[in-house]
Amino acid sequence: MGINVALDGPSGAGKSTIAKAVAKKLEYVYVDTGAMYRSIAYYVISKGADLSDPEQIKPLLGEISIKLCYTEAGQRVMLNDEDVSDKIRTPEISMGASKVSAIPEVREFLLELQKNIAKENNIIMDGRDIGTVVLPNADVKIFLTAAPEARAERRFKELQEKGDKSTYDEVLQDIIQRDYNDTHREIAPLKKADDAVEVDSTELTLEESVEAIYKVITDKTKKKSVR
Repeated sequence: MGINVALDGPSGAGKSTIAKAVAKKLEYVYVDTGAMYRSIAYYVISKGADLSDPEQIKPLLGEISIKLCYTEAGQRVMLNDEDVSDKIRTPEISMGASKVSAIPEVREFLLELQKNIAKENNIIMDGRDIGTVVLPNADVKIFLTAAPEARAERRFKELQEKGDKSTYDEVLQDIIQRDYNDTHREIAPLKKADDAVEVDSTELTLEESVEAIYKVITDKTKKKSVR
């Protein structure tokens, strides 16, 4: 079994960007669980189903195949053999992912896939409940957070670069709403694992955040190897 790193935290904390960079530095596999939930939301929306109605969503799960492919350009997300990596990075899909992730059957559908990837590789897996539910025995658990305003500013700049017309206030409200949804859902709510190391990136640059996460992982894995 490989070394498993669980990286949890709220929307917009920079988990994906930082996890990718650290995984590359450590030569680990990066597993973006958020992309999996986004892919399901994208498919549900494309079928015209109601994101708030589990009874409309559950029958669609049997039609879905999600694969994470690793290329020279980085990780690509394949939904039924279609590359949806860019299509799933919109505010609408982000909010949709928050809704479908509250459905038990959706979480069960993805849980086995996530656990199998972790068994076979040295991985960094990011999400909302990795350290608490998906990989409760992970070698390293980290909770990455930042103030809502800082997260909104980063997401707003990212969307602007993609030509998205969302305003900063709209992005901030989406962040606040998603925080509420993720922490108040009945199934596997967002929370810091008791044995997780918290890293606050509010005042950190991307490079500083990467170094902070890298240091936590290397320090923890060195201590384990010494025992």
